[in-house]
Amino acid sequence: MSARKQHQVASDAGLSKQRVVVEAVRLADREGVDGLSMRRLAGALGAGAMSLYHYVASKEELLDAMIDIVFEEIELPPEETDWQSAMRRRAVSARQVLARHPWAIGLMESRTSAGPANLRHHEAVTACLRRAGFPVLMATHANWLLDSYVYGFALQAASLPFDTADEFADMAEDVFLPQLPPDEFPYLNESAAALVAAGYDPAEEFIFGLDLVLAALEPLRASA
Repeated sequence: MSARKQHQVASDAGLSKQRVVVEAVRLADREGVDGLSMRRLAGALGAGAMSLYHYVASKEELLDAMIDIVFEEIELPPEETDWQSAMRRRAVSARQVLARHPWAIGLMESRTSAGPANLRHHEAVTACLRRAGFPVLMATHANWLLDSYVYGFALQAASLPFDTADEFADMAEDVFLPQLPPDEFPYLNESAAALVAAGYDPAEEFIFGLDLVLAALEPLRASA
């Protein structure tokens, strides 16, 4: 056996499906999922590209496993509290996880071969809504609405040029306000100046909207 072949076998010997998938998630976190390829992943692992197919049969299977890791990180709605508190905790956790893995936002509900964590997550969410008294159809409506809000907010947040109140204030003062002369854009100028003065934190918008959604669903549960 050649020295190069011996080195490759030694490198491949440390592989496992878990290691392959975790490294794929790390790569996607750094560079996005569009640039992820089996060859690129193999290079990051120091392994031969063909050796990865012993652990995942295709890129689609790899994506399924990666999404399952993301679902595994999201807190399940706890059973020991009311449904609104449980779904709030789950939604906040999902938003935090998607902030770490923004590449996953558009893939969360697209997988047709769901992994065990994916299935456990959806079972727990459905169980929470059903135990709270939502009939099957209304629970489905609620689930769609909540997921649309969480994923939509995560997608929007991932594209914002600021994350914190301080970053927003700097952007507003240095970039936004100079583009908003008060004689031409009086309301936008007023809003930007007032938000800076109030120490506005864009991160608070998530809970504001989430609580509105949960409050709107409560009478539907009660009426059902």
